[in-house]
Amino acid sequence: MISALRNFLERHLGEGDDPVQEERRIELATAALFAETMRIDGETTAAERAAARDAIVDRLGLSPTEANELLDAAREEVRTANDYFQFTSVLNRHLTQEQKVAVVERMWRVAYADSRLDANELHLMRRIADLLHVPHHDSIAAKMRAKEREEGREKGEGKKPRLQ
Repeated sequence: MISALRNFLERHLGEGDDPVQEERRIELATAALFAETMRIDGETTAAERAAARDAIVDRLGLSPTEANELLDAAREEVRTANDYFQFTSVLNRHLTQEQKVAVVERMWRVAYADSRLDANELHLMRRIADLLHVPHHDSIAAKMRAKEREEGREKGEGKKPRLQ
């Protein structure tokens, strides 16, 4: 498991304690979780991709073009990953508890972007929240904020909310 993370980071970033490289590791790990949230239900919609891109822009402060490039790289890493620990361990080392809750909330936004949650998305969210040491009550509060945001967006567009 440790060697898988080391290989992942070396392939993309090289070795060392360079702060720029550390920031890139955090960006890739965060984007990987958003990419997995898009992928997990078996169908990636344009709305999910836009939500993941917006989450990267919002969380990491990248441009939409940079966010799309990072998301594409993250999708490939997630596709070949053995587990989620290689991503969550990076975030656990560098993010505060509040920042980890914010990542979970943005993941919920991606999950809700297609106006439905399936069992795989729910399982992923529980798993990632556990790996990030986000307490259940904080994860549920993040879920409710994401759901309310999506319902408000849908009402603003004249769609009928279909969220669970």
